[in-house]
Amino acid sequence: MLTRLTIRNFKRLEIADIELGQSVVFIGPNNSGKTSALQALALWEAGVRAWLSKRGSNVQAMKRSGVTLNRKDLIAVAVPNANLLWRDLHVRSGERQEDGKNKTKNIFIEIVVEGVTRGQAWQCGLEFDYANPESFYCRPLRLSPDGAVRMPLPEAELLAEARVAFLPPMSGLASIEPKLEHGRINVLIGEGQTAQVLRNLCYRLAEENPVAWEALRNDVDRLFGAMLNSPEFNTIRGEVTMSYREKTGVELDLSSAGRGLQQTLLLLAYLYANPHTTVLLDEPDAHLEILRQRQIYRIINDVARQQNGQIISASHSEVILSEAADKDTVIAFLGKPHRINNKGSQLQKALNNIGFDHYYLAEERGWILYMEGSTDLDILRAFAKKIAHPAEALLDAPFVHYVGENRPQPARDHFFGLKEAKPDLVGLALFDRINNPLQTEGGLVEKMWTKREIENYICREDILLSWAKGNGPSDLVEEMEAPHRVETMQLCINELVQALETQGKDNPWSDHIKASDEFLIPLMRNYARKLGLPIQTENKARFHELVEFMDAEAIDHEVISILDAIIETASLAMPAA
Repeated sequence: MLTRLTIRNFKRLEIADIELGQSVVFIGPNNSGKTSALQALALWEAGVRAWLSKRGSNVQAMKRSGVTLNRKDLIAVAVPNANLLWRDLHVRSGERQEDGKNKTKNIFIEIVVEGVTRGQAWQCGLEFDYANPESFYCRPLRLSPDGAVRMPLPEAELLAEARVAFLPPMSGLASIEPKLEHGRINVLIGEGQTAQVLRNLCYRLAEENPVAWEALRNDVDRLFGAMLNSPEFNTIRGEVTMSYREKTGVELDLSSAGRGLQQTLLLLAYLYANPHTTVLLDEPDAHLEILRQRQIYRIINDVARQQNGQIISASHSEVILSEAADKDTVIAFLGKPHRINNKGSQLQKALNNIGFDHYYLAEERGWILYMEGSTDLDILRAFAKKIAHPAEALLDAPFVHYVGENRPQPARDHFFGLKEAKPDLVGLALFDRINNPLQTEGGLVEKMWTKREIENYICREDILLSWAKGNGPSDLVEEMEAPHRVETMQLCINELVQALETQGKDNPWSDHIKASDEFLIPLMRNYARKLGLPIQTENKARFHELVEFMDAEAIDHEVISILDAIIETASLAMPAA
């Protein structure tokens, strides 16, 4: 089993020190380095195999010249140019010497892997030196600047057992799949062309390990109610074919199966075909709905343990994060990759209640926004866009948590739970008008609208009439139809105002009415009905579009003050470096 991975200057990773375990989950935003870390392990394994085949492990340090690797040999790290393996493409650096001349210095990719094999701990460090667009050199890691002293390699027998296999997610399924040799299967997998090899993987497994194939069939039958038929090789056409039988008895080609079944089959076939191996899975949850994600995560880990293997996966799934939180190693790729579920029992309790996805978002952004729901955020974002407020950029992709009820306590519980993990977290909580006293302590600023709710700031007769004039359906955009739409809107407004007055309710333009439920929604429904059109603004989802028909100068100053508060909160944030 691999226990630690240290990386320097590889792809997106300048330096990373990553703890590993029996089951490891890498989490983090896109382009944070998760896949790069998986590929670094694959590169290290390729370097080990090349070195052992040409040099062995007992060569004297001074004689250890590098072995050459071609970029095409890196089947799990496919790149069109070798320098793409280096961080920011930097393969050389210049140093000015005392005589004023520049001296070129090579930049090395360094990868050190630690592990335990048959109860014996070992460490193996390799460096990679760029040669040209097609190739580079690999040698044991230098421990002295001149390279005279290098890290000793473990015994060849130990390294030979440190097998690594990389698997990207399912990419579809080819309609025709020719029979492929083992090497070609690995190349296509490394290139992410899993659609071309699924039947071949199953065919090889059924031929070489019938017991594992039967276990896989039972797994798929239990999960999807589909019994796989053994793959067949059509010698005339040179194709591998495969089908399955549903509970009804109907037999279908594998291409008829859902993407979730195909993804699961890919994972299981690859795991069963690679015993005693560290399997690197890039987004194993791809194409799986929520319940299946949890189920498949448990199953692939069970299979890996049965196969005496190890799983290291990269995922964005909240379900997998929560499933891994209690028992597995979770590494957050925020700033420098670090473990996030080894911080003490009190923190563990807080994170289990809140969710690890919220923790890494808190680390990534350093601040959080609390609102009642997504429609409130849409309206606030529309206000910021209308007046070109700098908060617009922050509201495009904020770490926002919708409390779903207009009470401060749920937001406080969530915020201070997160602070146990990130003590410097700051936040802004925005509520509709309430009677509860607000607080400003511990980094959480609470504010509420003076009017009843945010929709009150867009509930004006002139805005609604402007919207009716300029926002007709595509078949009513002609100039001649605009007066009719405005007339219809005015009629609907008058009818609803009179109805509210009859019921003794507030005027719709007042600060006290609940503008969304009591006025805007019934108004839009009546407007759509009178026009005989399915106008979708009859619910809250599109109320933000009304902001476009406001004059920027007419936007209430309180809206601007809230946007300013967002800027101020974000300015205090301490996101991961």
